[in-house]
Amino acid sequence: MKTKYLISFIAALLLSFGSAMAQDDDANWDSLSEDQQKVLTPFIETWESLPVERRLRLAEGARRWADMDAKERTAAQDRFNQWRGLNDDQRTAIRDRYQQFENLPPREKARIRDNFRRYRQLPADRRQQLRDRYRNMPPDQRQKIRDRLRQRQQQVRPRSNDRPG
Repeated sequence: MKTKYLISFIAALLLSFGSAMAQDDDANWDSLSEDQQKVLTPFIETWESLPVERRLRLAEGARRWADMDAKERTAAQDRFNQWRGLNDDQRTAIRDRYQQFENLPPREKARIRDNFRRYRQLPADRRQQLRDRYRNMPPDQRQKIRDRLRQRQQQVRPRSNDRPG
């Protein structure tokens, strides 16, 4: 019986080691495509000293960059510059909101994406009107809107302490 567990443990260890080695191989500089290496040239001197997870993320980003056309690259560069212009508190707030979104049920995510898509399809002047209208609302009216949205979210996904046990 002990031998069976020992063999299982060793097999699991070898599998995880093999997986880590495969990830490490994918993150080696020589395993990157020519396009990825070109994009990641600023990292060439420090590449091997970066954590494997970071190298994998950078390699994936470089792959996506290589697949973009000029218009997509310009838009991505603009978004990146906008991100770099944010202070730490703003970035943290955005990460927190993203995490909240990721925790929503798929139906609620789809609803939000659909609303955002419809908003983006509005003419620029109409979008500006909506933004101005919201900004010019008294704080209590904005709070009512946020409360209503929060209630809608809770109706879709009850909090864990509200669920029947």
